[in-house]
Amino acid sequence: MIQICRQLCFVFCLVIITCAFTQEAKPKFSVIAFFTAKNDAAHISYVHEANRWFPEMAVKYQFRYDSTNDWNNLNKDFLSKYQVVLFLDSRPENATQRKAFRQYMESGGAWMGFHFAGFALTPSAFNQDWDWYHNELIGAGQYKGNTWRPTSAILRIENPKHPVTRHLPVTFRSSPNEWYSWEKDLAQNKDIEILLAIDSTSFPLGTGPKLHEIWHAGYYPVVWTNRKYRMLYLNMGHNDIDYENGTNQELSFQFDNDIQNKLVIDGLFWLAKKTTKQN
Repeated sequence: MIQICRQLCFVFCLVIITCAFTQEAKPKFSVIAFFTAKNDAAHISYVHEANRWFPEMAVKYQFRYDSTNDWNNLNKDFLSKYQVVLFLDSRPENATQRKAFRQYMESGGAWMGFHFAGFALTPSAFNQDWDWYHNELIGAGQYKGNTWRPTSAILRIENPKHPVTRHLPVTFRSSPNEWYSWEKDLAQNKDIEILLAIDSTSFPLGTGPKLHEIWHAGYYPVVWTNRKYRMLYLNMGHNDIDYENGTNQELSFQFDNDIQNKLVIDGLFWLAKKTTKQN
């Protein structure tokens, strides 16, 4: 009888341990990243870097990370498996994909877009027009200009109480990046909440050689959200590449920056409606 009790006790403890392990190992949420990775070496470099870094973070913070360059996966059935969608370097081009993404967002889905995912030119020399996406969701309208070459900037927190920024210092130095300016004034959009902007101590920002690609003053948001949607746009996503000497050598990486990385992780958890124990 004693032996049977011991065996039952052992089995019971084993079940408890197994259940605890299974619960611990279960992902807190699932992320799908879409990418194109064509044409621009700096954007391709960033995509490859992101697809190395995010899987490492998925293990560390216990979420699931998948990625695909098949934009036909941007459909209702496929998206239903994921709580957060990332656009690493582009966005959908055909009407069916665009409709599915809009329905996903309007049904409570979450999105994080990086750098070139916000790029738009009108008229549509590059098939970039998509009014709902650029004017309503992101709110910036078309691309207006950029700094060159990719350089670090001092970024300033505009809302230190927001879950995405509350773990960050008031100012910090970013990874080198090509910074965009936009057609629309985001500060005048009641739906847009600007979270980070370029601090004035960054000026002059850029090295040229074209003078208009060096910024000397102005207000430039770089991370923001839209109160009508669960979304974040981050202007980061362009590594420095040795174009001038024709080597295409990677000279910098976006995720070589612990503070900036904390911004991305906290943003991801906020979008997924989860909390992280980061300090």
